[in-house]
Amino acid sequence: MRDAALLLLSFVFLCPLLGLCQAARPGQDMRCGACRALVDEMDWAISQIDPKKMIQTGSFRINPDGSQSIREVPLARSEGNLLELMESICERMEDYGEHTDPSTNRKTYIRIKSRSGEPMDLSEASLDTRVTSSFKFACETIVEHHEDELIEFFAHETDNVKDKLCSKRTDLCDHALKIPRDEL
Repeated sequence: MRDAALLLLSFVFLCPLLGLCQAARPGQDMRCGACRALVDEMDWAISQIDPKKMIQTGSFRINPDGSQSIREVPLARSEGNLLELMESICERMEDYGEHTDPSTNRKTYIRIKSRSGEPMDLSEASLDTRVTSSFKFACETIVEHHEDELIEFFAHETDNVKDKLCSKRTDLCDHALKIPRDEL
């Protein structure tokens, strides 16, 4: 009995140190992949909006000095537009498939449908409706729990949003240092 307890205790401490427990948190790969896919889809949707289009924001109330606190911001990165994009962004998670790295057994998520309609190589992707619905659910959960962070980052940040948001701000990809940057 004592030997079994000692073995279990050593497994609990050595497993994370040696990186052997990656299968212990199977949802981590999916949450990380959903966050990274969400950022890619939001970036793409923002890029489809004419950068010259502007929208007025601020208060339309007249200040005591007769001025108004109105400013123009690009429509693509306005809070209203970002909220509208986030309402339907998780529908695009159906365009992703799962890939399992044979050496690490880590799961990544790759686009299986081209945005332009061109055929894509699907030999690396596993297509499973259960995985797709779970991936979509992970995206919806991220949007629900991190809406403010998403708005903040997409309204102001343009560089390295994937790493800043998914790893540093939300900890959804706490293993992101081990993920190649071009996975999606």
